[in-house]
Amino acid sequence: MKSIAIHAPLNAHAPSLASGRGQGVLSARLRGLLLGTALAVGMALTTAPVLAQTKIGFVNTERILRDSKPALAAQKKIESEFKRRDDELQKLANNLNSMVQKFDKDAPVLSESDRIKRQRQLTDLDSDLQRKRREFQEDFNRRRNEEFTGIVEKADAAIKQIAESQSYDLIIQDAVTVSPRVDITEQVLKALGG
Repeated sequence: MKSIAIHAPLNAHAPSLASGRGQGVLSARLRGLLLGTALAVGMALTTAPVLAQTKIGFVNTERILRDSKPALAAQKKIESEFKRRDDELQKLANNLNSMVQKFDKDAPVLSESDRIKRQRQLTDLDSDLQRKRREFQEDFNRRRNEEFTGIVEKADAAIKQIAESQSYDLIIQDAVTVSPRVDITEQVLKALGG
């Protein structure tokens, strides 16, 4: 086997080793680097057995809040509470669209003052509709958060019970990638009744 030598040009501004200048700085840096490397290797060797004994689980929170029986029931409850308001908003939007179409059709034959008056009415109706939609969305989100706060508390209790009964050391709720062998989401769904 051949050995390969790599030659790098010396930096003209770097301290000279031959002259002895900068030798203290270089040796201190080298000692620090060697000490840091030794510590990192030592920690890796001592923590590897601990990690091998650690039991880790993962729970897909998004799936719990989407597929669990309490989440599905809460979603239906919220939708039924807001259905009437949603229907009213849809009706207002349809009426506004009809009025805009009628205005577009009539605009060429309207007098300037009538056209301006109807444009203002349409603008006012559109502003009112947008305000009602914002209020609806805020109310809907507030109500949804109220319902889902209770579900999260129940899920946390179920996760803690599973962790204690099955001797988990760590349960993670958000991760980039997860092995199916550590995913306990199904167990949590069952504990929540579905």
